[in-house]
Amino acid sequence: MSTARAVPFYCPYCGDEDLRPLNHTHGAWWCQSCRRAWSLRMLGTGTPEELTESG
Repeated sequence: MSTARAVPFYCPYCGDEDLRPLNHTHGAWWCQSCRRAWSLRMLGTGTPEELTESG
C-alpha cells in the first residue's frame, strides 16, 4: 500500500483550491479561504457489501 498523501483538489465546503496540510496529521487538510479543517480517510476497495461485511 502506498504511503503517499492523497491531495484533494478543492475544499468540500467552499470550493476554493487554496488548501494546506494540517500539521503532520495524516489526511488532515485546512482551507485558507473558509478556514475550515477536515480529514480524508481511505475506507477500502471493493463493493459496498464487501466493505460492510464483518468477519
